This record gives sequence, C-alpha cells and structure tokens, in this order.
Amino acid sequence: MGRDERGVTPQSEDFSAWYNELVAKAQLVDRGPAKGTMVIRPYGYRLWELLQGELDWRIKDTGHENAYFPLLIPESYLQREAQHVEGFSPELAVVTHAGGKELEEPLIVRPTSETIIGEMMAKWISSHRDLPLLLNQWANVVRWEMRPRMFLRTTEFLWQEGHTAHADRDDAMRETMLALDLYAEVARDIAALPVVPGEKTAGERFAGAERTFTIEAMMRDGKALQAGTSHYMGTNFAEAFDIRYTAETGRQETCHTTSWGMSTRMIGGVIMTHGDDKGLVLPPRLAPHQVVIVPIGRGDEVPAAARDLAGRLRAAGVRVHVDDRAHLSPGYRFNDWELRGVPVRLELGPRDLESGTVVMVKRLGDEGKQPIPLDSSAEVLPGVLDDFQAFLLRRATEFRDAHTRAAGDWGSFTDAVASGWALAPHCGEPACEGDIKAETGATPRCVPLDGAAETGVCVRCGRPAAYGKRVVFGRSY
Repeated sequence: MGRDERGVTPQSEDFSAWYNELVAKAQLVDRGPAKGTMVIRPYGYRLWELLQGELDWRIKDTGHENAYFPLLIPESYLQREAQHVEGFSPELAVVTHAGGKELEEPLIVRPTSETIIGEMMAKWISSHRDLPLLLNQWANVVRWEMRPRMFLRTTEFLWQEGHTAHADRDDAMRETMLALDLYAEVARDIAALPVVPGEKTAGERFAGAERTFTIEAMMRDGKALQAGTSHYMGTNFAEAFDIRYTAETGRQETCHTTSWGMSTRMIGGVIMTHGDDKGLVLPPRLAPHQVVIVPIGRGDEVPAAARDLAGRLRAAGVRVHVDDRAHLSPGYRFNDWELRGVPVRLELGPRDLESGTVVMVKRLGDEGKQPIPLDSSAEVLPGVLDDFQAFLLRRATEFRDAHTRAAGDWGSFTDAVASGWALAPHCGEPACEGDIKAETGATPRCVPLDGAAETGVCVRCGRPAAYGKRVVFGRSY
C-alpha cells in the first residue's frame, strides 16, 4: 500500500507514521527547537481552548478557584516527600545558574505542583473554617522526555492541576472521585471518548499518592491512553509540608490532600480515537470549525450568500468558517477540510442558489452529498452536529468493546493484548506486572470501578487474584 494523495500513511500500514504525519499536515503542531518540545499552532491550540473551556467551567461550578503558582521550585521542596522526588527524579530539569552566577540552591522547573502548593497551603490554612481549600491551576509543566511524540509525550506540555486540602479522609476521597467524574464527563460528552474509570494498581500509582484513579481510553490501534488521573494523597504531603488545622475540639489535625490533572495529551487521544486514513475526524463539540462553507464559482453572488448563511449559522450557535480561497480549486479545499477533520462541509454554487439548496457532506457516513434547503439550514445543522457527536461516541464504544476480551489463561491473555485489551484476574504484585510487561508490553491500566465481582487466580503467576474483580491490561502510550 502507498500513501494517499495528501501524503498520509494509512493506519493499517504504520499507525505511528500516520499519527506523526497527520498532526503536522493538519497544522496542529510543529516541532520546537529544544528536544522534545512542541509548538502548538492556532488550529491545534483552538482545540485545547475548547477542551479547556469545557473543563474550566465544570471545575469552577463545583466550587474550585483558579490560581497560579511559580514555575521554579526550590530543590529542597521536592526532597521533603521521599516517594515524590524518587518518582520524578529522572524527568527533572534543573536550573543551577542564573544572573551570571551559580545558585545557592538549584531550582526545579515545575514537573507538577504538589510541593509548591503544599507550602502555600500550610500558610493559608489554620482553622477547620479554612477547609476544604479547593484550588486549580492552568499551567505548563516540564518532564524530560527521551522518546517524544507530539501531544502524547513532550518535554513541555499544558495541563490543569487541581490541588485540594480537606479535614478528613472521607471528604478528600469524595473530592478525588468528583474530579474523576468531571474527567469522565468531559471525555465522554465533549471528546466522544468512551473511557473506563478505574483505580491504578500499586505498581502504577502516582509517586507519593495513597490511591490513584484514572480514565483509560482505547485508541484505534488497540492501545490504551491514560486520559486523566485523580489522586488521593492521604496525609503524605500534609505531613511533609506541615499542612495542619485547628479542629472544633481545639486539637491540631493534619489535612488530607488530593491532586488531579488532565493535559494536552487528550488532543492526541481525540486524534487517535476518531481519525482515519483521510485525516482528522473531530467531534463537533471540540471542532474549531463545526461547519465549513465552500463557495464555488465566480462572481459576487455566491460568496455573498455564503457569508449570509454563515451569519445565520453563527446566530444558531454553530462555529462556522467560509473558505473563500478562490485561488484554490474546490477539490483541493474539500480535501483540505477532510484532512483537518471538520464535521460538516457545505458546498454552495450558482445552481444551488437557483434551487434554494446547499449541499451538505458529513466527514463520516454513507450518505454522500445531501442537498438541504438553504433557508432552513440554520435550523437543521445543530441537530446534524449533535447526531454526528453521538455517532462518534457510539462508533468508538463499539470499537473498544470489540477489542476487549476476557482472558482466563496466559495464551488468551497474550492474544488479547496483541490487538487490544485483556480483562484478567491479577495478583496485584509489582514484580508480576513487570514480568507481564517484559513479555507482552502490556501493563495494568486500571481496576474498573464498575467491574463485576469475581475471584480467581492471577493470569500470569497463579497466585490468588487481588481486587475482587478483573483488571484491564493493555499496551499503552
């Protein structure tokens, strides 16, 4: 097989090459000058803005407030929580010189903000009346990446990180699950990703956390993507940073803290869940342009009608763009917007104006070109976009379910993870997880929250299974 006319390698030939070519050709990103960094181009950044907006109002609506904390963190802060510094040590970027001289204490370029926010929480919290403290930050972070891939793993990326402090474990756990629910809602309802919420095993837990929860999505090559995580930190960071409060009894108590984050890797998830050999396929609720109108023909009448139609669509709440690049052929423009994943294309020419119609073409589906009345298109298209959004979620769900298999023995397990996910009983031992990964490349993605109760023995080592339910295993990004 060869490449199509736009030069995108087919997924079946080389999924990785397809992805790397597509993010560049669709003008989402370019490579940055420093190793592992990316320049997010306007079309890609608009995707992030739309995702950010959907998540941000949900975060604020649940009582959290946005703040901003420094990019540079004293090295001693990370060293206060032993598991945390050990977990992040290989990924740290360290500033040792500034202002023309060596610093007395090295500064860490923010890999995550538990430590600096913990220091501030200790200052801001004194009484039970100060709790819960619900903070969120939109920021960039730096984690040195040896094998970068745009959006999925880059040295610098964008995210939000929620950090909260609570009086007790129960309230902190409610917060942890609330954040997980927000992520699952945004993934499902906005990005059309049918994620599996679950808990990470001990070997996959966030450094310094007592419990880590995740939403896992399946990409079209059968691999898993960790699309968002929420962590119950217990009192680990509160003890390290002396985050305490005076209870109603007058006693000094230690806070329980949480942290949770979703990043620009979600854009990579959208690309790999919905895209095809023609290019991107964007869910309408995330698409920078939900509808593109392509005027065809010479003269002023058709472009004027296209602009009028665009105005009526905007008034109906549709994000619309008129592609009036007259120096490019209609065919080129059609292919360009297919590549860039626009959900609906409208073609408008002189004959369409005469008949009072506009030709609608959806990015996916078997309907082909459909004439719709020009006068009522602003009433029709919002419903078309909603149906397309639902179709993408349904298609992705069916794909995930078709590539997820229950495995009760090692042979069926290795077959399942070769092309998708395996649901298997597991002992929960990190050493056993290491053996599984070494032989198959698969790791435990999560213990599904809605998994059916089941007992048995580990699919790999034969020891009694932990968790009381099957674990999702898969190769991952």
